[in-house]
Amino acid sequence: MEGELLAAIAGLVGLVTGVAAGLAFRISESDRDHTPDPAPQSGLPAGIAEVLAALPSSAVVLDSTDRVLRASSAARAYRIVSGDELLIGELLALARQVRRDGVIRETEIEVAVRRFGPDSTSFAVRVAPLGGTGLILVLAEDQTERRRVEAVRRDFVANISHELKTPVGALSLLAETINDASDDPEAVRRFATRMKHEADRLTSLIQDLITLSRIQGAEPLAEPVEVALDTVVEESLDAVRTAADTKNIELVSGGDTDVLTMGDEGLLITALRNLVANAVSYSPENTRVAVSVQTTATTVEISVADQGIGIPQQDLERIFERFYRVDAARSRATGGTGLGLAIVKHVMTLHRGEVTVWSKEGEGSTFTLRLPRTETPEPPSSDGNTYREAAQ
Repeated sequence: MEGELLAAIAGLVGLVTGVAAGLAFRISESDRDHTPDPAPQSGLPAGIAEVLAALPSSAVVLDSTDRVLRASSAARAYRIVSGDELLIGELLALARQVRRDGVIRETEIEVAVRRFGPDSTSFAVRVAPLGGTGLILVLAEDQTERRRVEAVRRDFVANISHELKTPVGALSLLAETINDASDDPEAVRRFATRMKHEADRLTSLIQDLITLSRIQGAEPLAEPVEVALDTVVEESLDAVRTAADTKNIELVSGGDTDVLTMGDEGLLITALRNLVANAVSYSPENTRVAVSVQTTATTVEISVADQGIGIPQQDLERIFERFYRVDAARSRATGGTGLGLAIVKHVMTLHRGEVTVWSKEGEGSTFTLRLPRTETPEPPSSDGNTYREAAQ
């Protein structure tokens, strides 16, 4: 009886164990069936986001399905990317080629922009695999400014070659003429005078190039000195008085006196002299050129007004470019180098100032130099101490 009871208990235990094992196996199978497959990588590897944020170029990262995982603000601003989609078909095709063979590719593209400025932007593009992650990196660097600078440089070389060729060619021709007319003293004197004129023109051009090269792109003056504008105005007018007298043009000055500013006296005289010389050159006979100095709480303004031919509205934005001429024939006839206003602009930049222009055809022009004002120190007090403005 006791043996039968033990056998029954053993059988029940075995039944329970078998049922439990079966349930455990089924649960295990069920869990395994419902375990999701590993998802494709949807984020950037550690550290990549920080590197991309530091890049100056427009950066885009694509996953294996061509979906944009990360795009810089510049890439979105230029409409290279919208949402999680790469909009430039050429770049998308390039990214797929790189994904297939792992070979880095480079190209240049033009992207139309819907904003103020140029109609399109040029980009130098580099497409590369991002390590072994299966991701693709697209870098697009804006080349518009670089191309503009290259175009300006090419224009400068072409213009300076032409400007140098004119007086050099004239000197060569005049030398031959003098040689042929060596037995005619009057002709020799006439041609020699002309040679001196061309030599002076060449010297002026070279000097302007040296001046422009020295000041262009330089940092603001490291050690400016106190400059009396009365001296700047007086010397600038004296330098062109002979040319003005030849055309019976009256040179006058007025406005505030004893005004000081900080800067380089020589460069300020050069800038103002160029403006006055232009005013005299482009004014008819029996007119007036006026230079005036006005001060405000923070600035000093030196204006040069003439009664000349004026400047067309469409040319006003370009007159400060090197060698740009509103009337090339007239400018060469007056002996201009085409660099005077470019020098004025860079002198003002060097002095943390600006130059502006108002002009109307047939009525004349007014150029204004605007500079930071320098306060005159207070006189010494009775105890010998000198009081200065708190800003000093």
